[in-house]
Amino acid sequence: MPKAFTRAEAEEFFARLKKHTPHPKTELQYVNPYTLLVAVALSAQATDKGVNKATAPLFSHVTTPQQMLALGEEKLTDAIKTIGLYRGKAKNVIAAAKILVEKHGGVVPKDREALEELPGVGRKTANVILNVAFGEPTIAVDTHIFRVSNRTNLAPGKDVLAVELKLEQVVPDHYKLHAHHWLILHGRYTCVARKPLCPVCVVRDLCRFKDKTKELPPEKPKAATKPSAARRARR
Repeated sequence: MPKAFTRAEAEEFFARLKKHTPHPKTELQYVNPYTLLVAVALSAQATDKGVNKATAPLFSHVTTPQQMLALGEEKLTDAIKTIGLYRGKAKNVIAAAKILVEKHGGVVPKDREALEELPGVGRKTANVILNVAFGEPTIAVDTHIFRVSNRTNLAPGKDVLAVELKLEQVVPDHYKLHAHHWLILHGRYTCVARKPLCPVCVVRDLCRFKDKTKELPPEKPKAATKPSAARRARR
């Protein structure tokens, strides 16, 4: 059984992540709390890059629940059809917009219970909204955070709730506001799923993962480009 992190080790762990990325933020693009809610709901089983590609034109003219209802499910479905599970997500977004208008005056509530009553909004999405939109020190556990927490043994748990509760205990209070983003970015770009980039990891010596990689994967060769017409003419 790997040794649990001490308070001093947890402090050092996040101090290094902070030094590496002083001002972390979500990679989802949004305009206000409502568009953030939509973007996070659409990001389930999809990449942030893919969501941003679909929402950029959408959020240029739809930024409120009222405007989303005016757009309608059919047009929304067409706007997000490049995102996985888009039909079900469109249905949930429209249903959530209706509840926001009818029960909350079109305003995204700053309340976990009210957020989780919205179709397509679970605990993770609610935590993201509370953290990013309202500045609360919540920790939303996605696949990246779940992997990093278990692999490093920072906050091991059998499911996302267990990991979240463990992180609440182990993360020093002064790092909690941004802890979720540091862990996501670390999992997305360094502690990747198949072959973690251990040689360049800033918390390598603190991590309890016994099968650390010793080499970085070889870089993929760049595809050869054809010479331009101008270059061919000069030959």
